[in-house]
Amino acid sequence: MDVSELTREHRDMVCGLWREAGLTRAWNSPEEDFDRALAGPSSTVLGVVRDGVVVATAMVGHDGHRGWVYYVAVSDELQGQGIGSRLMSSAEDWVRRAGVPKLQLMVRDENDAAQGFYRRLGYEDAHVTTFGRWL
Repeated sequence: MDVSELTREHRDMVCGLWREAGLTRAWNSPEEDFDRALAGPSSTVLGVVRDGVVVATAMVGHDGHRGWVYYVAVSDELQGQGIGSRLMSSAEDWVRRAGVPKLQLMVRDENDAAQGFYRRLGYEDAHVTTFGRWL
């Protein structure tokens, strides 16, 4: 299974997968997130493509101090096969190559399955509260 950086040609499939996985919210355009991730040198969207179809993704980036991963998604029918773990390993490698020492992510409080997945990979609750403001 190869994980590679996706391109603009994959945009519709990627955003469709994000919607199917329940990762999107009405107030946030996944298309705009995808475009921003591919627009600069400090972020990208990693993915697995099988038979021309995007079946898994992880959007990764960094601010020079910390790496972040978003939109980790694996097609329902392929979950449990190690693809998510491979994606996270690839995200870690991408951030490490950028010289960034830490990778972080956010999981919604109610998403017990995702929390369990990340704990099994060795991620820990950072015990911080994230604040935000729409601009």
